[in-house]
Amino acid sequence: MSADREWTQLAEWDGEPGGMALHPNGKFFITDYKQGLLTFDPATSKIEPFLGRRDSEHFKGLNDLTFALNGDIYFTDQGQTGLQDPTGRVYRLRTNGQLDLLLSTGISPNGLVLHPNETVLFVAMTRDNSVWRVPLFPDGTTGKVGRFASFYGVSGPDSIFIDEQANLFVPHASLGSVFVINPDGEPIARIVSPKGKTTTNAKFGGPDRKTVYITQSDTGAILKASWHVPGRRVYADAERK
Repeated sequence: MSADREWTQLAEWDGEPGGMALHPNGKFFITDYKQGLLTFDPATSKIEPFLGRRDSEHFKGLNDLTFALNGDIYFTDQGQTGLQDPTGRVYRLRTNGQLDLLLSTGISPNGLVLHPNETVLFVAMTRDNSVWRVPLFPDGTTGKVGRFASFYGVSGPDSIFIDEQANLFVPHASLGSVFVINPDGEPIARIVSPKGKTTTNAKFGGPDRKTVYITQSDTGAILKASWHVPGRRVYADAERK
């Protein structure tokens, strides 16, 4: 195997990581089912706890996270929730340390992403086989939450992401596809995996942010596809402009 194909392990800890995002300070934030919200410094390979509980209560089991342009962190607390236990949570951790509970009735909340204008939060509800739409008001409250898109299959949407025109990309963990949904909730494209059915996470990358990178969990493959619109600029990208 050539050197450019070799993997290097940077850290190992007693946890169950689910999601990861890069902060402009150079550290990664990690949602860990077992330990809560962690940070990882790639320069030192050090893992540190950041937020392990809400008040005196432990989280159910964190899953994924995303950043707002101002540095606020939105993350999902999935645990073992589903249609039998619709108590999954979605939080916002503000840069001043204030923790807001935005949703407490989620059906296995998983990936989440902000609309480009940050007035709406989209949340993948895996066991509801859907994506919910959460309006965000300037005073920090939320409006009426609705089901933005519905799917089918034995699993459901996993990670989600969005482009600059507010087209939502939804990897489905049992249909081997990334579905593209326009701002009106209509499907406009389907990226089909050639490697398996368990398409889980996907992100925009490349110098113009028009390359879609997709993880294929059942085969361990990483796929890529081209898209004609750049992905939404995230906090770390904005700070590097």
